[in-house]
Order: sequence, then C-alpha cells, then structure tokens
Amino acid sequence: MMKKTLMQATAVLLTTAAVMTITSCNKNESTQQQAQAPSIGIQKVASGHIDLNNTYPATIKGKTDIDIRPQVSGFITKVHVDEGQHVKKGQTLFTIDQVQFQAAVDQAAAAVNSAETAVQTAQLTADSKQHLFERNIISEYENQLAKNTLSQAKAQLATAKAALISAQKNLSYTEVKAPSDGVVGSIPNREGSLASPSMVQPLTTVSDNNEVYAYFSLNEKDILKLTDNGQVSLGQRIDEMPEVDLRLADGTIYPSKGKVATVSGVIDQSTGTATVRALFPNATGMLRSGSTGQILIPTAQDEVILIPQKATFEQQDQRFVFVVDSNNTLVPTHITVAPENDGKSYVVTSGLNIGDVIAIEGVGSSLRPGLTITPVDKSAEQAASQSAE
Repeated sequence: MMKKTLMQATAVLLTTAAVMTITSCNKNESTQQQAQAPSIGIQKVASGHIDLNNTYPATIKGKTDIDIRPQVSGFITKVHVDEGQHVKKGQTLFTIDQVQFQAAVDQAAAAVNSAETAVQTAQLTADSKQHLFERNIISEYENQLAKNTLSQAKAQLATAKAALISAQKNLSYTEVKAPSDGVVGSIPNREGSLASPSMVQPLTTVSDNNEVYAYFSLNEKDILKLTDNGQVSLGQRIDEMPEVDLRLADGTIYPSKGKVATVSGVIDQSTGTATVRALFPNATGMLRSGSTGQILIPTAQDEVILIPQKATFEQQDQRFVFVVDSNNTLVPTHITVAPENDGKSYVVTSGLNIGDVIAIEGVGSSLRPGLTITPVDKSAEQAASQSAE
C-alpha cells in the first residue's frame, strides 16, 4: 500500500514537472517571437501629387559668340587685350603689321594725284579743241578725240580713287576690332605670329554674355509628348512652357530663371534629337560660353503612386520594396519607377497598388525577407512631411 502511494506521488511530480516545462517552453517561444518582431515604420500606399523636373544636359553659349579672324595677312605686331577681358564694340583687339598696307595707301594716293592732274590737262585740251572746233579751225574728228582723251583720264581717276579706297580699307583691317560688346576668349596667337584670313583657328572669340543661351536636346518622343502627338503646335507649346532652371556644374541652381525660346525644326538623323535653346539673363557675367549644366523643366503629376526613396533598395539593377503581408511578414516586391524624381520620393509605375502596405524604416540595413515585424503606421506623419515640403 505504501509502495502504491509512493508511485502515485512520483507520477504527480512528473506530471507537474512536464506541465511546468511545457509552460516554460511556450513562454520562451512567445518571448523569442516578440524579440524577433521589431517595431518598424510602415506606410499605406496612396496616390498623390508631385512636382518634378525633367533634366537635360546643356551647353552654355553667349548670345553672340563671334570668331575674330583677320581680313588681311601679316604678322601680329601687338595684342591689345587679354583673355577674359570685357571689351566694347569697335575696341582694337590686335594690330597686324601695317608697313606694306601703309605703302599701298601712299602709292594709291599718288596715283590719284597723278590721275587728277591728267584729268585737268585733258580738260584744258578738250576745252581748247572745242573752242577751235566752234571756229571751224579743227575738224570734228580732232575735237572728238580730245573729248575721248578727257573721258579716259576721268576713268583712270575713278580707278585710282577706287584703288585708294581699297588700300585704305586694307590698312584699316590691320587693326582688328571687336564687332560687339563682349568678353574675350582664348588668344592662341601672340605677337610675331602670322595671321591670315585662311587660318583655321580664329585669333580669339568675343562673346556677348549679357544674355546666354543654354542649348539642350529633345528626342522625338519628348517632342511628340510636348505637342500631344501633334494635336498642338510646337510654337504654342513653347509659349506655354513654364520658366526653366539651370543647374550648374557644381550642383547649385542658377539664381535667375530662363525661358525656352526655340526648338529647331529639323531632327538630327545621327542623334534623333532636335536642338532646343533657352535664354537666361547674365548681368553679372557669372555664366561663360563653353560652360555646361543641366536644364530643369518643371512638370506636375497628379494621381500617381508615391513612395519615399528610403523605402526602396536595389538588387542587380532592379528596385524593390518590402511589402507587409497580412501576417506582418516582409515580402520583397519588385517595382519600376519613373526616371524623374524630386530627390525624396519615387513615382511608382508598376509593382504596387493603392492600399498596399510597405516598410519605410530600416530598409537596406536591418530588414530581411520573411521577417515578422510589429508595424507602426507612419502614413499620417509621411503625408504631413510631404505637405510641408
């Protein structure tokens, strides 16, 4: 009897120990699951409005970039300006050796004097012959011969005067002057260099930089989109286009806005693009010909799916987000986004639907596929942040 009682007590103890062990295991498992479910900010996918910029590489040129080339040949005897100097219209930039051209002027002037003397002599002879002819002392033939000689002398005088003008013009060309106000470009040829009208490289370039043009390109798809597939004229669309920004080479935005002025009427067959020109004021001379930048054309989009850029990650050149399923488990989902963005958000073109829930915290660092999380709704906070921006 005592032995039976001892066996029953042992059984109770074993049962109690088993229950306590199971309870302890369940507690540990529950604690472990809670430890494995970190609190992660999530956002419900919704549609919204975003202001974006279409970006196009651009090259800056002065409103007028004039290559300065000599109109006569000769050695450069003086360079009157330096690179980057502001010059006025008519200011002398270079002087070309004037000796031979001055000699040509002197020779032409002497020829004019000689021709004028010849005309005076022929005029006296013609007058005398005319007087004698009227008195029937000489024949009509002799009188007409004197008149012809006078006409020939006058023609030679006109030729001599034309030669003098040409020589004076050539002499004036030895002083190479600025055709407009502007800034002097590089000067590859200095004193002693031979200059000629046929030289490949100009003496310099004078750029009128009070206003500058930013040249960029639009492809055929861009032009069709701009004109609603030809439903609206290109000229009308250009007039309706908003002012554009210019991002400089250092990433800063040029303080003055520009206006798209023209789009070339021809598509370049080699590039498949049309050249577009935007005009920017440049009163301070900050922009220089030859500089580069990016044209930013603003566009507004409504009813598009927007997600924070920080909610995405890349694998093998593809973009993903973590979608939170009904079990609060992270599911990596491939998405595609529009190429334009504002630096903070992406416009999703495929892969997500309105109402989906995505993780927006810890992406790229602590999150992994299949992880169970404790979701913390950040939708209102994110919306408020976007509205403030």
